[in-house]
Amino acid sequence: MSDPTSYTVGWICALPVEYVAAQEFLDEEHEKPSFVSPNDTNDYTLGKMCEHNVVIAVLPDGEYGTASAANVATNMLNTFHNVRIGLMVGIGGGVPSESHDVRMGDVVVSAPRGGEGGVFQYDFGKSIQARSFQHTRFLNQPPTILRTAMTGIQAQYKRKGHQLEEAINSILDKNPRLRREYQRPPLSTDRLFKAEVIHDLRGCATFCADNRSKLVLRQERAEYEDDPTVHYGLIASANRLMRDALIRDRLVAEKDVLCFEMEAAGLVNIFPCLVIRGICDYSDSHKNKEWQGYAAMVATAYAKDLLQRIPLNKIEAEERINVILSG
Repeated sequence: MSDPTSYTVGWICALPVEYVAAQEFLDEEHEKPSFVSPNDTNDYTLGKMCEHNVVIAVLPDGEYGTASAANVATNMLNTFHNVRIGLMVGIGGGVPSESHDVRMGDVVVSAPRGGEGGVFQYDFGKSIQARSFQHTRFLNQPPTILRTAMTGIQAQYKRKGHQLEEAINSILDKNPRLRREYQRPPLSTDRLFKAEVIHDLRGCATFCADNRSKLVLRQERAEYEDDPTVHYGLIASANRLMRDALIRDRLVAEKDVLCFEMEAAGLVNIFPCLVIRGICDYSDSHKNKEWQGYAAMVATAYAKDLLQRIPLNKIEAEERINVILSG
């Protein structure tokens, strides 16, 4: 059995598709913990990624949103007292704009902008086309050690490009049973609809996309451009799924948001973490499950690259999250 005190990186997933991706990228998988706090209901996978001991947890089946994420994080910290840094890794809805060419399979990483934290909470009862959000607030920044690593990895990718696609293909070659769900879908399935086009319940492929006038036409990325691309900036978080292109575009204009998701707002003030999201849809009424597996893989591949840049002694020198919170 594994000693819970040996683990310094806490990693939280919201969905099983994300949990599978995280497990596949471990360099070693360890035995279950030798002790779990009496009220801890989490399921854990333990292992080593790069040189760091990582504890991975997932939200209970069928549970989503900020409250469930906060509960999982609290349980993790009650059992794994030595966790120093946190990661929230998974899928999210992208926000394409003139300033940010966000596409399916890209990665969005929470990063402070304009003096505000990288995660931004907005509230509404339910977002359906033509309804509006109620209010917003910014949340805490990720720890300095993670932001410094982000700067380093940006320079690395700028100079040499990345090998995210190669890392994913290596995983799928070793475990071909995952290929159908987790490989990159055909480019033809990456469709961005104009904001005013609402999903036809009969099916996107058959009815929504049958007229090119409904689509935003985009050029293929140039050979010298990273594909997938990694974007850094604000991630918007709420308890409800964003499926409203009009509100999406409003928040882009007002806050320059890059991505929407459902759990981070419940975490960042009680579990200081970096949020990493692979893009699987465009936060509109046209949901696209084809990209979820690949989006989970590419977010995980980036997270592993990030951990690769952080020396083991640097994480061990960080204050424990429990101590930070108690202060």
